[in-house]
Order: sequence, then C-alpha cells, then structure tokens
Amino acid sequence: MEPILIVGVILFTGFVFGEVCTRIKLPKVTGYILAGILLNPSVASMIDPSFVENTSLVTNVALSFITFSVGGTLYFPKIRNLGKSILFITLFEAEFAFLFVAAAFTLLGPVLLSNTHMSLSSFFIPLALLMASLASPTDPSATLAIEHQYHAKGEVTSTVMGVAAFDDILGMINYSIAVALSGVLLLHQPFGSDAIIKPIISIAGAIILGGVFGLLLNRLTKVIRKETEGVLITVIISLLALCFGLARLAGFDELLSTMTMGVMVVNFNMKRDKIFKILERYTEELIFVLFFTLSAMHLDFSVLISNWLFILLFVVFRSVGKFSGAFAGGKISGASPSVQKYTAGGLIPQGGIVIGLALMIRQNPAFGSISDILMNVIIGATVIHEILGPVLAKLSLARAGELQEE
Repeated sequence: MEPILIVGVILFTGFVFGEVCTRIKLPKVTGYILAGILLNPSVASMIDPSFVENTSLVTNVALSFITFSVGGTLYFPKIRNLGKSILFITLFEAEFAFLFVAAAFTLLGPVLLSNTHMSLSSFFIPLALLMASLASPTDPSATLAIEHQYHAKGEVTSTVMGVAAFDDILGMINYSIAVALSGVLLLHQPFGSDAIIKPIISIAGAIILGGVFGLLLNRLTKVIRKETEGVLITVIISLLALCFGLARLAGFDELLSTMTMGVMVVNFNMKRDKIFKILERYTEELIFVLFFTLSAMHLDFSVLISNWLFILLFVVFRSVGKFSGAFAGGKISGASPSVQKYTAGGLIPQGGIVIGLALMIRQNPAFGSISDILMNVIIGATVIHEILGPVLAKLSLARAGELQEE
C-alpha cells in the first residue's frame, strides 16, 4: 500500500475510534490506541511492518510537542499558589510509584522469567529502573473530562488536577536518571565516576540547551512583526526540531530539553497563553491521533501475551505506590482527610508521555534486549489505565462529595 494512503488510513481510523470512545465516556486516547491495535501489521496485513519501523521521525516530532506542552504546565506562580499539600502529595505519589514498581520488577522479574538466563544486574535491574521511571506520570485529561462532565468542584478536585499537572515533571527526571544508570548496567561498564557524571551531564546539558532555545523563542516572538498564527506555529516547530536534534547529537536528554523550552516560555513569555492555545487549537488533535495510533501499531502481540503478568505487576504496584504516596504526602502536609483518602483515585489514568518515553527507549540500541518487553507492557498497561482510570476518578470524586450533576 502507498505510504500516503496508509497515513490517511491511520488519521481517519484514529479520529473515528477517538470519537466513538468519546460517545461512550472514555478518553479519546483509548480510541487512538484501539485504532492502532486494529491497524497493527499483525492484524491488518495490508500495512507493511517496515512502514511502522520507519516512523521515528513522526513520533519524535510528536514527542517534542507533547513534552513542550508538559513544560508549559510548570508555571512558577501557580506552584507557589498551590500550597505545600499539593507539592508534598506530588513528590510522594510519584516517587512511591517509582519505588514500588522498581522493587516489584527487581524481586519478581527473575521469578516470572525463570526460564531465561538473564542476569540480575544486566537485565532485571535495568528493566526495573526503566519500568519504574514510567510509573510516575499521570494523564490529567481523563480526570479533566470527569471534572467537566459532572461539574466537580472542591479541594480533592483541585488537588488532583494540581498533582497531575506536575508529576509528569518528576517522571521526566526519574526517566533521565534511569536511562543513564540502565545504560551503564546493560553495557557492562564499571560503576565509577563516569556512571555519576554522565547522567548529570545529560540532564544539565538538556536543561541548558532547552533554556537557550526557550529564550530564543521568547525573543523571536518579540521581534517578529507579522506574528500570525501560522508564523508562530512555523517558528515553534522549527525550534523544537532544532532543540531535539541538537540534544540527541550532543548526547543530552532530548525530551527534557524540549520540556525545558516549555518551562521557559510559560514563565518568561508575555504571549504564553496565545502560544499554548494555538498549539492546542491547531496541532494537538493531529499530533495525538498520529502518535497514539502509531504507538499501538508497534505492539508485538506475542510479546504482549507472554508478558501479561508483567502488565498486571506494573498496574498493581503503580496503583499501590500512587495510593500510599498520596496518603503519606497528604498526611505529612496536614491536608484534610478527604484529600488524603480520595486524591489518588484521580491519579491512575496514564497515557501520552509514558508511551513517548517507551518509544525513546525503543529507539536506543543499548536497550535492545529489554525494549520490546517494556514497550508492550507500557501500552498494555496504558489501555487498562485509560479504561479504569476515569471510573476510579469518578468514584473518588463522588465519595469526596464533589460531583454536582451529570
């Protein structure tokens, strides 16, 4: 089939499935993933597997947009106004999810794959670290849909939305550290000063590079005279691509660099609202349809079926970490009993950025031995989280007494 025809099929099928899921009160991302499963070369023989294998350019562009938008949620005055309870809950629920998943995969991974000859240090610990780094982020869109549908209002609702907006940032930091440490273990490098210096250089370099490009974008929006929406989109796309590409060339964390760009724009650009609204209005739907549908087309069903216990492990221990972390963070910060009990229910949905991070791992040759397992576990878990997440969010807000009407 002609590549241009395949692109048309992907976009239209993803759009239709997204609309269908909206009608049955599920997030659009669930529809996009289901569309990708239907168009997977293992299911739809009309699509050549080589097409899917050569979509990294599209997914990288999409990832730069997604992480730029994530950075755009980190508005410093908003953080100060949120109060210590949200900051404590964010820290504990994100890091508890990381720790619980890391411990579970390190201890139980060798038991579940007892027929393999993989070693703990060169396979299971790297897999555990990378899997754990993908446990922290939350997809706020599903909970936001519940909030709008039922006109939810109250301290639990506000806390959930505040925490969901910021735990992606911690997830990105966890990911950067996990990638650096896992690379050392998988490549059998000695754990010396380089094992500490390389992650620091990767993270610091990404932040500096993203900061420079963010300042450049801020400067350009001041000097460009004919500042139409089309001009802004062109400038943003070009600078995101340059930032992402230079970060990869320099060995920095690409996604952290584009996220830092978003942080610089939202905090130091007077036209911040216009920039992010333009992206949301004109590019978000297209980016999401392409990204999630293509992501699900990477699924290897044989790997997915053989690792269903890993999917269950990830879902269960991530949830345990979220619930215990949110409770502990609320308790330490002196939040109300309702916030302590019901906040975690709105933090289960997971989508966008974790699939992006899994794809980045898949593109790295150093992680070839574990990337297929990781990719399939994450997409399988995302489907579960995006289906059960809205139900748990609604139940939690209902128990907190914050649902007004349907």
